[in-house]
Amino acid sequence: MTKSEPKSEIVPTDAGEARITWHPAPKTKARLVLALSHGAGGGIEARDLQAVAAALPAHGVTVALVEQPWRVAGKKLAPAPKTLDVGWRGLWPALAKPGLPVIAGGRSAGARVACRTATELGAAAVLALSFPLHPPGKPEKSRAEELLGAGVPTLVVQGGNDPFGKPAEFPEGTYELVEVPYGDHSFGTPKRAGISEADAMTLITDGVIRWTGMLRG
Repeated sequence: MTKSEPKSEIVPTDAGEARITWHPAPKTKARLVLALSHGAGGGIEARDLQAVAAALPAHGVTVALVEQPWRVAGKKLAPAPKTLDVGWRGLWPALAKPGLPVIAGGRSAGARVACRTATELGAAAVLALSFPLHPPGKPEKSRAEELLGAGVPTLVVQGGNDPFGKPAEFPEGTYELVEVPYGDHSFGTPKRAGISEADAMTLITDGVIRWTGMLRG
């Protein structure tokens, strides 16, 4: 089976021009679109986003890596959450254009955007990579309401040592959580843990493949 090359497109939004890089599933197998945005401190080159984009198309899931307008414009700091939501809303028609159910997702700040807008946009589900449950060292400033309010099937993939929220800190809810042992906010692991970067990425992709396999396409 020949793997399709990624293709990028610029999408105008009310927050500026955004970019989608498509990693398509084979046309005969495609049943879902998984839209993933980056966090507030990085782009779509994040290793977890790239790992998912490489692994999921073979399982019938087209992956759309989304660059928010502030990244496309070359800015170093993310704007306010409301502006991120505006950009995401503006991208949605392009994400839905293939005519397949769309899973909203992202890492860190991108995961928050996906949770906040999932119901209004009609997302089929939410994938939250490294959900920032609270600012580091400030558990009292919880963002649990965003996660619990997604209103659709949700998978959280969280590092065991994420300073933005360890798995044990997450509240009870109907979402599913996959832990990457010893992982930090970027899913990096210390050498003493005995879990390599490749191991961590496999844990992530295996979890996402299993979960998306249970969703109706």
